[in-house]
Amino acid sequence: MHPRILSVVTLGFVSLFSMAVFPMAVFHFALIELAAFGSASDHFANDRPNILFILTDDQGFGDISAHGNPILKTPNLDRLRSESIRFSNFHVSPTCSPTRSALMTGRHEFKNGVTHTILERERLSLQATTIAQVLQASGYSTGIFGKWHLGDEDAYQPDRRGFNEVYIHGGGGLGQTFPGSCGDAPGNKYFDPAILHNGKFEKTQGYCTDLYFTQAKAWMDVQRTKNQPFFATIATNTPHDPYIARPEDKALYENKNLPAPTENFFGMIHNIDKNIGDLLDQLRDWGIEERTLVIFMNDNGGTAGVQVFNAGMRGSKGTAWLGGTRASSFWRWPGTIHPKDCHALAAHIDFFPTLAEIAGVAPTEIITQQVEGMSLVPFLKDPQSQQKDRMLFTHLGRWPKLADPNLWKYRMCAVLTSRWHLVSEKGAAEPKWELFDLQSDYSESKDVSDQHPAIVKELSTAFDHFWIESLSGMINEQAIGPSINPFQERYFRQFGGSPSAENMARMAPKK
Repeated sequence: MHPRILSVVTLGFVSLFSMAVFPMAVFHFALIELAAFGSASDHFANDRPNILFILTDDQGFGDISAHGNPILKTPNLDRLRSESIRFSNFHVSPTCSPTRSALMTGRHEFKNGVTHTILERERLSLQATTIAQVLQASGYSTGIFGKWHLGDEDAYQPDRRGFNEVYIHGGGGLGQTFPGSCGDAPGNKYFDPAILHNGKFEKTQGYCTDLYFTQAKAWMDVQRTKNQPFFATIATNTPHDPYIARPEDKALYENKNLPAPTENFFGMIHNIDKNIGDLLDQLRDWGIEERTLVIFMNDNGGTAGVQVFNAGMRGSKGTAWLGGTRASSFWRWPGTIHPKDCHALAAHIDFFPTLAEIAGVAPTEIITQQVEGMSLVPFLKDPQSQQKDRMLFTHLGRWPKLADPNLWKYRMCAVLTSRWHLVSEKGAAEPKWELFDLQSDYSESKDVSDQHPAIVKELSTAFDHFWIESLSGMINEQAIGPSINPFQERYFRQFGGSPSAENMARMAPKK
């Protein structure tokens, strides 16, 4: 029997899903109808918990002390992990926008138009339905705090994609400026940034990560006093570069024979860890921790911490090796989820269907057409549940702008099953496949493709099928962005002034 085929890290029977497009008006009607009439009968759905999702940027699997890091200390993440179902074989995409796209939609990023992190290729297709829209239509109040990075033009912004409350920076990071539409407000830094809050910039005081958590807590407090179930996403831009920690956090990792970037990187994670601890304590003090599902993940493989500890994996962010896609995935719901390790092969595209089931949303035709992932609810109930094997497909994307994707089809891509990892690191229009047996070689040091030609053929054929399915979804490849980043245009409209000549040159769309 052939393994269940899924898309990169993408899941589901590929043959069951098309690229059909549904008008958003139809979507909202269908979901409202479901919210009224369709709810699951089990304990999870009937409880309709608050959902708090924390997603960090460029923190690798090895950047947690409970995972074996010999220098970094993360007591609050360790605590969260110990109180959670831990998916130990959970995978995301090699870079950030692709992962966020798959989380939001339940399908592979290429089918959402997301093949890069800049150059309009980070824009989430306007035909895609997000999990925020699903939860919003079923009665949840929804908020996002920190990083969005799925399109900076108005039509792509989170307030148009299902979020009631929006407190974000632009682009992929604070102060970034790229050609076309992707970029943040001018002059932003990790301290005292201008944050876009429900359509207006607010000039803040404080460190960026602290600001996101503080704003999220204030908003969640309002929702709980109204007895309103909420979906809160706190997506930090830390510990992404530039590596700038608060001085007191960086000081904790000085004099440990670390490069300065890693000192700052670990200091930034210390700050995240402290904020997570304070937030968990706040849920307890509010008396809602047993009514709140807390989920923690990181968005791609490690970066500045990999040289210290990488959990025995090969590769890092930007690669198709395990070190580029394996992520932490902790799910905590006191009184309902019982802490344990789960070794099932799981991925970011499972996030959407899992939350939809927990919220009591029955699958509409729209959802089943789009979602390729599987619900993880059976594993949250029983981590030892049996799982059919599946295939996950990874591709870095990031071919040159306006290039033919087919010429880069086999560059930094992979097919993953519970045992096998087929990787083409240096191929292009033709593959250069290597095969690794993860049962005996988790560090991916020995290519065994010559010994298992049937496995190579099976997995490579599945990859070709995935690629053909994905091509029609790559809708942003020929897009040319505006001459001014939308966040900069909005900023100057609100405060006056205009971009510098240097910034205008940086923002100019390049053909």
